[in-house]
Amino acid sequence: MIRVLIADDHAVVRRGVRLVLESTSRIAVVAEAATGSEALEKARKERIDVAVLDLSMPGPGGLEVLKQMKDEHPRLPVLILTMHPEDQYAVRAFRAGAAGYLTKQSIPEELIKAVETVAAGRRYITPSVAEALASEVRHDTTKLPHEQLSDREYQVLLRIAAGRAVGEIAEELRLSPKTVSTYRARILEKLELRSSAELTHYAFQHKLVE
Repeated sequence: MIRVLIADDHAVVRRGVRLVLESTSRIAVVAEAATGSEALEKARKERIDVAVLDLSMPGPGGLEVLKQMKDEHPRLPVLILTMHPEDQYAVRAFRAGAAGYLTKQSIPEELIKAVETVAAGRRYITPSVAEALASEVRHDTTKLPHEQLSDREYQVLLRIAAGRAVGEIAEELRLSPKTVSTYRARILEKLELRSSAELTHYAFQHKLVE
């Protein structure tokens, strides 16, 4: 029996994932979490074999939660299940210790297969993730400016490029508006840009947003 922790801030999503996973007798969902902090706490208290983690939750960012979870539980496989396309976050997730990466558009059977694969100690890599990883290897010696941003800076970049206001970003990432503005200034400096409009153009040019 594979014991699973589901971490997602949307109750409907957690319920849907639970129904999919428990449609097979080989998997049991033993814990749920709605925030990053709660996910870390549940991982400490419950005996789990796989953590299914969303990247966008209140509290610590998903990548930060992933890194901390792997620091505390090095042998625990973490499967990322997120709305973000592979080319936005997959490489960063694997760098942080993820065992697999799926988008929420995946079919139920693929989610079950992914959980069973990472539980067996293997990585679950879809063709699109494999392409993103291969591209990273090819360009490893000549990183693009946005690839040198910190994980938090990258999160802020994507949200600004998507048209979110500073206040919205602050609320979503549980940061102060002043902190978000500081990140924005750092991003502009690192990318050698002058405004949010130029930043948005850069993001579209490099296919970071659709």
